[in-house]
Amino acid sequence: MRRQTTRDLRRHNRAALLSSLYLRGPASRLELVAESGLSPATVTNVIAELLGEGLVAEAGSVESDGGRPRTMLRVNPGFGRVIGVDVGETHVCVGLFDYELETLATVDHPLRGTDLDPDEVARLATIGVEQVLAEGGNVLGIGVGVPGAVRDSGVVHAPTLGWSDVPFADLLRTHLPIDAPLSVDNRARTLGQAEMWRGAGRGAERAVIALLGVGVGAAFVTGGGSVPGITTSEWGHTVVRAGGAECRCSSRGCLEAYVGTDAVVRRYLEMPGAQPIPDLQSEARLAEVVARAATPGPAADTLADIGEYLGIGIANLINLLAPDRVVLAGSGSAAMGPAILERVRSSAARHALGYLAESTEIELGRLGAEAVALGAATLPIAELLASGGRTAEVRG
Repeated sequence: MRRQTTRDLRRHNRAALLSSLYLRGPASRLELVAESGLSPATVTNVIAELLGEGLVAEAGSVESDGGRPRTMLRVNPGFGRVIGVDVGETHVCVGLFDYELETLATVDHPLRGTDLDPDEVARLATIGVEQVLAEGGNVLGIGVGVPGAVRDSGVVHAPTLGWSDVPFADLLRTHLPIDAPLSVDNRARTLGQAEMWRGAGRGAERAVIALLGVGVGAAFVTGGGSVPGITTSEWGHTVVRAGGAECRCSSRGCLEAYVGTDAVVRRYLEMPGAQPIPDLQSEARLAEVVARAATPGPAADTLADIGEYLGIGIANLINLLAPDRVVLAGSGSAAMGPAILERVRSSAARHALGYLAESTEIELGRLGAEAVALGAATLPIAELLASGGRTAEVRG
């Protein structure tokens, strides 16, 4: 075991204070001392460094009890920018975000007609990166969220894309216009991190972030959103009806076969009295079903069924994991979440153990259409926080 050096200790102290300000918001030096357990002298010295490097900025002052006003500190949103790339099954979305993850620019490229060829997907991602780079600024890193499993080297195994051991990170590096730190991870994991940091999961100690789209997955987060506390699962391929609808995984009765974007549209079109839907992208077709569900009929009946099945799937999660919060996120949730939320809550309450259901909130995600791209952008931010704010040089 390597002996800890003074440099290691300094990096740890910087990482602890920077992470505290980033994840929990503005704080005074006194509050940072109490939270970190570091000495006042150490906090003062480290904060002076972070202020001098532009990572942290002063954020006004507040009155204190019987003493001088306390100066508040916050991370500096202008310190740099990050890029997030969401590789979905129907599109590649690329976003540019500031250091606090406020959206500066987004572009979206549909994947229809590409056959999901890895080289073509990498090319579209690169085009999106070039487009958002037109906004300028110092880029701290690029994060990419993909379906499936990702090895440390950026090799992706994504059956839903037809990819097996695709060296996607290397493909991206051959096209990217800048030499920036690059991280690739699972989409559900990145979305989970984003919702915990900046969305509906904030403040929860044990949360499930459900990704609803063409595919369905979930991230289980413990410890308030720290990176080591996030695990993903193939929740969409748990069975909610024995011998039920055929799933693209070749099994039957999977949750995804009922609540995935394409599955919802297909179920509607099979209902008596359903009207044809224009040949649009998956998300647009789902939005049309939701719009039609505003009046009684086959669309409304379809969403009622979807809410029931989704509630069963969530009840299984509640019984297995005992989360204090479940967040429904992703493009599918953005389209149909408001219409089915109460049905989902009712179904989950009926199918989960009562004492567990009573202590679990079910909420909608709050990060909008670019949620997964924003989640991907958390990857370089997480590395920056872990390093104590030490950045690599980025070359254009």
